[in-house]
Amino acid sequence: MEVTTRLTWNDENHLRKLLGNASLSLLYKSSVHGGSIEDMVERCSRQGCTITMAYIDYNMIVAFMLGNYINLRESSTEPNDSLWFSLQKKNDATEIETLLLNTAPKIIDEQLVCRLSKTDIFIICRDNKIYLDKMITRNLKLKFYGHRQYLECEVFRVEGIKDNLDNINRIIKAREHRNRLLADIRDYKPYADLVSEIRILLVGPIGSGKSSFFNSVKSIFHGHMTGQAVVGSDITSITERYRIYSVKDGKNGKSLPFMLCDTMGLDGAEGAGLCMADIPHILKGCMPDRYQFNSRKPITPEHSTFITSPSLKDRIHCVAYVLDINSIDNLSSKMLAKVKQVHKEVLNCGIAYVALLTKVNDCSEVLQDNFLNMSRSMTSQSQVMNVHKMLGIPISNILMVGNYASDFELDPMKDILILSALRQMLRAADDFLEDLPLEETGAIEGALQPCI
Repeated sequence: MEVTTRLTWNDENHLRKLLGNASLSLLYKSSVHGGSIEDMVERCSRQGCTITMAYIDYNMIVAFMLGNYINLRESSTEPNDSLWFSLQKKNDATEIETLLLNTAPKIIDEQLVCRLSKTDIFIICRDNKIYLDKMITRNLKLKFYGHRQYLECEVFRVEGIKDNLDNINRIIKAREHRNRLLADIRDYKPYADLVSEIRILLVGPIGSGKSSFFNSVKSIFHGHMTGQAVVGSDITSITERYRIYSVKDGKNGKSLPFMLCDTMGLDGAEGAGLCMADIPHILKGCMPDRYQFNSRKPITPEHSTFITSPSLKDRIHCVAYVLDINSIDNLSSKMLAKVKQVHKEVLNCGIAYVALLTKVNDCSEVLQDNFLNMSRSMTSQSQVMNVHKMLGIPISNILMVGNYASDFELDPMKDILILSALRQMLRAADDFLEDLPLEETGAIEGALQPCI
């Protein structure tokens, strides 16, 4: 009879992502193979990287991963790097906490004991109990410490990763940096509270990834893939209405302090794509949400929903030129002329701007090890310089992302680029708000600029 794991498909998928898309093979299950610790270690020895999982209850798993199980004896075991983590199900979502330790596992009195600096921090006992030190539970955000009964113990062989934990450690650090970016954006407030929400306009050629960028941002804050904005192709624009999208922090969470404004794609052909005469109306906040674009006829003040007296909150505060990084060198002269025409209108309005280069193939390639800056890799340097020369955009404001288009699960490396780009847009919008004359804003002298 085939032995199956207690892991749900969703939990196993979370683990695989945590470990860099590794595969898991079940080696040992206490309810099937018996509760003897020595039998467990013997069955799992010399299998390469392994994960040992203790199922505390139906909502919680505590686990650790070793480079290899050996015949563990008190006098023969040296400390090695081990990855510890907890999976907890809360509000229909799985939360993962991680910790990297240099521990020494040993068999003592028919128990598997993990030691850190001569202190027992984790014990699997022979009577279906585990012991967790307070330091472990604090770092893994568990609500108990000491002895606890477990439902099941399983050991998996982990395939598809290196024996050392360097790559996994980088993934863990990426998750931590991603969470810091999320916290920064959640805590963000527009400069001097002049507006409650920043409006970011996404404009660029058909198929460059404008709608996909919104979907990607929403997916990150919802914790799973979403597709509210219909995505077009690189031939015809699917976006035919002007959309002003808000993003909630989770399905039932509060709206975040920014809106992403999606437009019809630019087309190099005359009378196709976004009508260039619509650009000033969009920038000044005159165009209403869900306005039906007409490539040959711009909106006019006579339109029934035209916003005749837009306030500061209705205006665009930052423009993101969305360009496919793989197509920059092949932009037609007519397409380039349209992009430059949009940029001229943006400059006339004094609005902040960035360039967003999409469809980056390898997100980890453009991230430095500390995840704080993008390394201008050889594969992207020429495209960045071309955009800099074409539009005069400072190199620090030329951002790169890999949108979620055909993915099924979130990737921390992609998330970092997307969230970093979004944060840079918010900072640029703050610069725009701070530079406005007092007669436009009614701002109180001495108002402080919030940090992000």
